Amino acid sequence: MKVLLAGTIIAGSSFSAANAQMAKWDGPTTGPKAADNKTIVVLAGDLKNGGILGVTNGVEEAAAKIGWNVRVIDGAGSISGRTAAFGQAMALQPAGIVINGFDAVEQQAALETVAAAKIPMVSWHSGPKIGCDAPGGIFANVSTDAMTVSETAAEWAVEDAGGKPAVVIFTDSTYQIAIDKADRIKETIEKMGGTVLEYVDTPIADTSARMGPLTTSLLQKYGAKWTHALAINDLYFDFMGPALAAAGIAGDGAPKAGSAGDGSEAAFQRIRTNQYQAITVAEPLNLQGWQLVDELNRAIQGEACSGYITSPALVTEEGLKAMGDSNQFDPQSPYREAYAKIWGK
Repeated sequence: MKVLLAGTIIAGSSFSAANAQMAKWDGPTTGPKAADNKTIVVLAGDLKNGGILGVTNGVEEAAAKIGWNVRVIDGAGSISGRTAAFGQAMALQPAGIVINGFDAVEQQAALETVAAAKIPMVSWHSGPKIGCDAPGGIFANVSTDAMTVSETAAEWAVEDAGGKPAVVIFTDSTYQIAIDKADRIKETIEKMGGTVLEYVDTPIADTSARMGPLTTSLLQKYGAKWTHALAINDLYFDFMGPALAAAGIAGDGAPKAGSAGDGSEAAFQRIRTNQYQAITVAEPLNLQGWQLVDELNRAIQGEACSGYITSPALVTEEGLKAMGDSNQFDPQSPYREAYAKIWGK
């Protein structure tokens, strides 16, 4: 097995080793004390997405600690829904906005309105630029290194297939970061001697309706040649299993599913039980929620962005067994205590 931690591949049991190695806090230790009595809005791209939901939960937990109120508005997986969410957010006149899980370019006009109102914005997965001063007037875009995540998922498929995987890649061209991740998966697979059978562009918001028929069609087209399915998000595999089962494929059979993010609870459960997903490259979603609150506290008070970039972990069945009943990648580092100390809480 391999482990991804801070951009390095380390031998050992992936999930448990990543947790253990992240026991020491590597994030910020200084920053402004908590701003008092703030109300912030989380604009969630789609709360059906496990990554977005996990980050939202982290923001709510951190906000309770810092002493802020949170309003969550669900964009419900559509561009029109997210546009409407921005309008609702502006009506609330919040102290800050968290853009959670959708491409900032899509809502450029709304971002300009927020920036003109001098409302600080932070984001999770809003585009390919990670860290401080992201496009669109965003103070900080919180994420792991998406290209490293993509490479790790691709490298797993190559290793799992003995060097010769035949892969179908699922992505969503609505999001530039999804295109970039899928392109890096394809590049890595081909560079390492594998084959990309097909590059499927299908909206992540429509996976519940599309993935069943798509899976059946791909099985008919490629049959046993298809060894691995790689996607830019776990949500694709929420709806793939029934079609595979109907075709007589066992839960641990080929094509084996691997996700280049985000590490949802549903994905962990599938991996733990060998039911139509073998790995995910998980992000520390709850920690990232705390980071978003910290970055927003810095922005509200005119302080500099922390520049912290979190590390992901390759989650396997073996690693999950070592971690007991946990269904999320929540590092053992004392990040809650570290942020609370910065905030004077």
